[in-house]
Amino acid sequence: MSKSKAKELSKKNAKRINVRTPAIMERVQAEVEKHYSSQIVEKLHKGDGRLSIGNTTVRLAKQFGFCYGVERAIDLAYAARRVFTGKNIYLIGEIIHNPEVNRQLRQMEIKNIGGGSPDARISELGEDDVVIVPAFGAELSLMDQLESQGCLMVDTTCGDVMSVWKRVRKYAKEGHTSIIHGKADHEETRATASRALSGGGQYLVVLTLEDCDYLCDYIRNGGDCRDFLARFEGAHSRGFDPDVHLQKIGVANQTTMLKGETEELQRRIAAAVADRDKPGVDGGESGSRFQFFDTICGATQERQDALFEMLKEPMEMLLVVGGYNSSNTTHLVEIGGKQVPSFFIRDADCLKSLEQIMHFDLTEGSELSGYSGSIMNLEKTITVGVTAGASCPNNLIEDVISRVFELRGHSREEILGSG
Repeated sequence: MSKSKAKELSKKNAKRINVRTPAIMERVQAEVEKHYSSQIVEKLHKGDGRLSIGNTTVRLAKQFGFCYGVERAIDLAYAARRVFTGKNIYLIGEIIHNPEVNRQLRQMEIKNIGGGSPDARISELGEDDVVIVPAFGAELSLMDQLESQGCLMVDTTCGDVMSVWKRVRKYAKEGHTSIIHGKADHEETRATASRALSGGGQYLVVLTLEDCDYLCDYIRNGGDCRDFLARFEGAHSRGFDPDVHLQKIGVANQTTMLKGETEELQRRIAAAVADRDKPGVDGGESGSRFQFFDTICGATQERQDALFEMLKEPMEMLLVVGGYNSSNTTHLVEIGGKQVPSFFIRDADCLKSLEQIMHFDLTEGSELSGYSGSIMNLEKTITVGVTAGASCPNNLIEDVISRVFELRGHSREEILGSG
């Protein structure tokens, strides 16, 4: 039997299940709301995003927390547990990058087939096992393995991510190498890169503008192939040759990157290709050798725009709530940190005081403690900004808001009764 025929037959074994029936979803939505909703956050969101008690003001960004794709992924995971009672359910890695949400799923006995200590190996799974594909998607090789095992599949992949996959497949079909702006080790980027290989395509992952400038110089002037591959080790397709595979380029991105940085990367690469392929060179024009498409997630852009708007007014500090491995949350910290002391916190427990904050330091890549200021002076009038990444539930945001007021001498009852 040919490989293509075997693959076709194995895909027939895949059983993708729709678990979003009305009866199930009614129960699921009630359960999700119980776990993650917040009376205080709703109060601020329905108002002007500002809550003042005495000389303490908390401002909440207009766009924050769960996006539609995250909500859908969580709903599907909860629904899977309701539909498949008595069956083993496995999740590929994390459903989203938030420890509280993933803890809840573990409590629901949803096991894991990713990471360093999986609960099971894919080769051990069978037709009675359920596998949840996370919001980031999964690499094609992994999906092929699961399909060949005949597992029941609940796919929560975000629609925005699938739009990027469609784009890089198009690039490959047209002979363009996909330049992916993102983090090479991120689940979403790995999944996208695997789609860029379709039909013999190639990819290169570029994270920083410094890497982009190195790439652009190589496009214009060439260079040492070995040095190039060493610089981008682990961030390019097998057999990648910069002297061959940079002739035609298509730019895409991890959906949670900084919009302005992605646009700048596109501009720089387009300029490099245009400089190299001046009209008449090899009979071609740069326009036919460079493509790009804006694949930044709409929710990511909205949260970044809302933070820029909030930063137009002064504040003493900004608290950004979310999982430390969340890409879109990291970028909110980067935006805030350019204008105001900004602290990346996992939850309210990080706020020992408003002078001692356990926070994730992006430069150090680890959790640190500290803040040098006079916010603990209860006589001082202060404003604290709060925002959260697209994978952060409202109950954690509420806990942070409540903790800020508590540290300033105000109770939850005062919060609910104010305004």
